[in-house]
Amino acid sequence: MGDLERIIARRGELDALAEELAKQLREVQAEREELLVAERVLNRLAEQDRAVTEAAEVAAPVKAQVAGRAVLLIPHRGETHDEAALPADYRRVLAIVRAAGGAVQVKAVGEELGLEVGVRGKLEPLRAKMTKLADRGWLHKRPDGKFTARL
Repeated sequence: MGDLERIIARRGELDALAEELAKQLREVQAEREELLVAERVLNRLAEQDRAVTEAAEVAAPVKAQVAGRAVLLIPHRGETHDEAALPADYRRVLAIVRAAGGAVQVKAVGEELGLEVGVRGKLEPLRAKMTKLADRGWLHKRPDGKFTARL
């Protein structure tokens, strides 16, 4: 084999290698672009997740320890006008009082909630919740013991 033939053969090998490397480079670039898109999507999802978590932390009832027991703290209405800051059962009581359109007794709210209103002990926890809502400014407790919604 002459020098010219070896040069032509080697050039052919290098051309084939260059073609293979170009193909691999295109595949690597395509995969990098896919990874960039995936990274952007994950970053957006993480931001949304953070926003949801932060919103949930703001809206979630605050828990505290009292005598070693976890208790929910009901925020004062002045601190937030967002009812989402209240636990679900407190929001439901508030909605029932508002729907009544006037002064309502604890017994009527208990009936609406499906409690056994004939048993006084079943209404006392509800009365405590309604009183707590009144103490925090969400409801108004009248001297006759009835509750009205604050506007």
